[in-house]
Amino acid sequence: MSMTLEQVRDLAEAIRAEVGKAIVGQDEMIEQLLVAMVSEGHVLLEGPPGTAKTFLAQSFATALGLDFGRIQFTPDLLPGDILGSNLFNFQTSEFTLTRGPIFCEMLLADEINRTPPKTQAALLEAMQERRVTLDGETHPLPDRFMVVATQNPIENQGVYPLPEAQLDRFLFKLLVPYPDESDEASIVARYGKRQGPPRPAELGVTAVANAASLAAASAATDQVTVAEEITGYVVRLVRATRDHADLSVGASPRAAVMLANAARARAALQGRNYTIPDDVKALAVPVLRHRLTLSPAAEIEGRDVESLVAELIENTEAPR
Repeated sequence: MSMTLEQVRDLAEAIRAEVGKAIVGQDEMIEQLLVAMVSEGHVLLEGPPGTAKTFLAQSFATALGLDFGRIQFTPDLLPGDILGSNLFNFQTSEFTLTRGPIFCEMLLADEINRTPPKTQAALLEAMQERRVTLDGETHPLPDRFMVVATQNPIENQGVYPLPEAQLDRFLFKLLVPYPDESDEASIVARYGKRQGPPRPAELGVTAVANAASLAAASAATDQVTVAEEITGYVVRLVRATRDHADLSVGASPRAAVMLANAARARAALQGRNYTIPDDVKALAVPVLRHRLTLSPAAEIEGRDVESLVAELIENTEAPR
């Protein structure tokens, strides 16, 4: 099936409305998840416990109509618990594949930084190439395979920092904040009288999309033009991170490619067939924040990556 950009915009609006039945506030989070879905990227959600990171992922998957899988990452989790393994069948005298929970369309990697790097690395091939290799045999994952990972802030106890190679596989790192007072009052009024954890289906969230319509929405981004001036702006912005005195590690060319693709997806979601500098500016922080490393001097001074990216956006000339 094919889809026009107007249909992409309408589909996005339907998904927003459906997720909004369960999630109070967090409009920006939902918008970034939509961009990631259309541009076929993965998302890392970071925030303190109790800020509905897991519930947001569940509600989003329900609205998308995708096959949903969940892995609760713990310190004793092994790679085989994620990928699966080949087990010997004594009746047939053959090895048969027992598929792990990674064989789904949307995977919730819950509290991903509570498991050691060896187990975290089991996701690398799946996230980059959408396939899994077990005992030398390659098994494809669904075309719509998407990872939504959650993690607690690094200041929390019992967490392992994600390796740089793992972080670089995520299109966005989104910081989930505490809700403002009015949203928190709405949350308490809505859920304070319920027993047990809420479930999206019980709140009326239903599938308004499927794998075919999501694939068509992604294909529709081919209709979006990225002008040479916008490409140059993305490249200048990313290259500026490598020359900043307060950054010891800058962003890679992969970051520039991902930022350009995400800008195209944002334009498509708004029904536009062209990108504008505001697309790049709106997505630069979530695309770059987890790919940059502060210099020791900047850490001592209390600088943060988000403010540095904001400075780079301010100082990098955008096309008119």
